[in-house]
Amino acid sequence: MNQDTASEPKQDRLDTSRALELWQESDLFRLGKKAHALRMQMHPEGCVTYVVDRNINYTNICISGCKFCAFFRPPGDSEGYVLSFEELDRKIRETKELGGYQILLQGGMNPDLGLNFYLDLLRLIKSRHPDVWVHGFSPPEIYYFAQSSQKDYARIIQELVQAGLDSIPGGGAEILVDRVRSRVAPNKCTAGEWLEVMRQAHILGLKTTATMMFGHVETVEERIEHLQAVRDLQDETGGFTAFIPWSFQPHGTRLQCREASSVEYLRFLALSRLYLDNVPNIQASWVTQGPMIGQLALFWGANDFGSTMIEENVVSAAGVRFKLPEEKLRELITGAGFVPRRRTMEYGHLE
Repeated sequence: MNQDTASEPKQDRLDTSRALELWQESDLFRLGKKAHALRMQMHPEGCVTYVVDRNINYTNICISGCKFCAFFRPPGDSEGYVLSFEELDRKIRETKELGGYQILLQGGMNPDLGLNFYLDLLRLIKSRHPDVWVHGFSPPEIYYFAQSSQKDYARIIQELVQAGLDSIPGGGAEILVDRVRSRVAPNKCTAGEWLEVMRQAHILGLKTTATMMFGHVETVEERIEHLQAVRDLQDETGGFTAFIPWSFQPHGTRLQCREASSVEYLRFLALSRLYLDNVPNIQASWVTQGPMIGQLALFWGANDFGSTMIEENVVSAAGVRFKLPEEKLRELITGAGFVPRRRTMEYGHLE
């Protein structure tokens, strides 16, 4: 469907009180039925999209120290690393050989790396692989670049784009409520700063995604507040191509809590589809839930199956290691009664 049309505000939309009532009073199947009906209204063509890409974490050294992250290492740790440009190049070549079109480039807030490192990294990628789409640097990273270089967000984004950045992922959102962020990621940017980075990216013409990591210290009301923040910015800019909610994986982290069940995941996925009436695509998180729940998600509001994840390091650091080759991914989509379609980050079909 047309992305601009999808971003227009809808009449009779859910508000916070109605969404909370729906969550409290609707069972798994009632929520799923409502969400699937809206998904089919927005995407009646009967296909499910996905992207072939690779997550490349250029460094695991980070000063943020988020309590939910099992991947990062503090400066000076013996397990800390920064990928060499040659190793990065090897990973990209391997991705292309496997049919990959895109790389997701993310890392930690490494105090030893200045802005020029990232600009040189992008220039190298585009000089050697001009056909690869670089989906990189989440809002907390851009916030950190801006703070360390004393430049504003727009200037940082412009310089990154000139060097080769194509779009920005929605990582680092967690829950866009500062009460929650102060507990799980006190050194990371605020909710308002995350949203402002995205606003500036959209103003400059970049498309981005939005995410949510739920199932830790937040309340249901705060989850809905997060959805409202995303919807409000989408009303303003229309720059989000997709929303990707996933459940927190507590193993190996400093934030121990009850892990959200698959039922809770599907119910909230459905509520997300219903609330975010102006975000065109909702992505299933088979990486955290596994392939079978990922397949079920296609009937609870999701129209996109995410990425083949040729490489993934952050979630696997918490002990979750689902793998899904492209052939199997397509089988799952076909088995659910849909037609699989490779896509671009901006949701153009590649087949």
